[in-house]
Amino acid sequence: MNTQRWHVHATAGPATTALLVGCTVLALAVTGTTAQAQTRTGDVGRGTLAAGDGWGSEGTGTSGGAAADAAHVYTVTTWAEFKAALKNGGTAPKIIQVKGTIDANAEGCDSFAAPGYDFDAYLRKYSPENWGYGTNLDAEPDDSPEGLRRASAANQDTAIKAEIPANTTLVGLGKDAGFKGASLQIKAVDNVIVRNLTFESPLDCFPQWDPTDTSVGNWNSEYDSAVVYGSTHIWLDHNTFTDGDHPDSTLPTYFGRIFEQHDGELDIVKGADYVTASWNVFTDHDKTILIGNSDSASTAAVDRGHLKVTFHHNLFSNLVERAPRVRFGQVDSYNNHFVADDGYSYSYSYGIGMESQLVAEHNAFTLPAGVSAATVLKKWKEAPLTAADNYVNGVATDLIAVHNAEIPAETLQSGAGWTPTLRTKVDSPRAVPRIVDHGAGAGKIC
Repeated sequence: MNTQRWHVHATAGPATTALLVGCTVLALAVTGTTAQAQTRTGDVGRGTLAAGDGWGSEGTGTSGGAAADAAHVYTVTTWAEFKAALKNGGTAPKIIQVKGTIDANAEGCDSFAAPGYDFDAYLRKYSPENWGYGTNLDAEPDDSPEGLRRASAANQDTAIKAEIPANTTLVGLGKDAGFKGASLQIKAVDNVIVRNLTFESPLDCFPQWDPTDTSVGNWNSEYDSAVVYGSTHIWLDHNTFTDGDHPDSTLPTYFGRIFEQHDGELDIVKGADYVTASWNVFTDHDKTILIGNSDSASTAAVDRGHLKVTFHHNLFSNLVERAPRVRFGQVDSYNNHFVADDGYSYSYSYGIGMESQLVAEHNAFTLPAGVSAATVLKKWKEAPLTAADNYVNGVATDLIAVHNAEIPAETLQSGAGWTPTLRTKVDSPRAVPRIVDHGAGAGKIC
């Protein structure tokens, strides 16, 4: 591994800066602001989260596998190699370098099907004409179509999930590294870094029909691209999360409802804490990011006082909702660019949920004609937030005031009750679209 130091300097006017990022020199146009004002020592796999860079830097900070010795540095090209590398060495610091795109479902959905599973039989038995809408399928026996679906789903669950150990760095090599059909489980561990990877959302091969979900039933699916579950000190940087070749528009319809095969792109749940998500792209998806997964008393007992997350310099484009939806957590979201597209049925960006303490500042929103700035915020529960110095289509906009004026039935209160201090360079929101669109996502570092 070579050792390099790279830095981008602020400029007083237009300039072109040569940036040495791991192994590629990029020319960045910089106009009166700092483009990705960060300093890293060593190659990308040895990178650590800078001091003061969001909640992930709190306390012991986030170094992942930066201290790995040569015996614990792996380069993987297949799903089997990746899962084997995760198991090697226990929680000793490790760096896993991903080369190319690894498909966790390379053999297709049929490879997970339990003997006797027949989707046509499933549709016949549970059609609204035969089953109705009054009873869910939870009590169906193991040899029923639903029981065989459950067994098939369990096979997929085992196959496509990968548990990431503590003190690990996952990093993509070059511009085309990543995963298809995989679900990374960062569960009950500390100190993990995930960088420079593209995640194509896993397809749930066996969604469950729930006749009681809404008055006309619904298909429910599993598998997020990444789940941070009860873990601490996590840094997600320069990744791309997308539905890729399988957007919702390609999914079929059964019983009059879309056969939903996607869950979220990123979930941060079950008392997870100290997470920084920086310079990522979240795109082409419906239910994008969930912070805290329930309003229940049992969930509150675990999540209250936790779920401290920072989002900065991320691009949220062509999404429907949850960028993010927040419960309980102190979430700092600044210098992000949100781009809505009519074709993706934009609903909202920030979901204000149970006991959330969201600070959303210095962000930029690009909305098409016909989409009001009032819809950027969505109130689910009474929870004050701070939303200052945000720009919509280049115009300074008070998001709370606009929301309350147009949607008085969901009046939001101002003042999250805390002030973020863990920030590095804060860019002008007017410059955010140019900076973020140019620098965010996988393939920008290697």
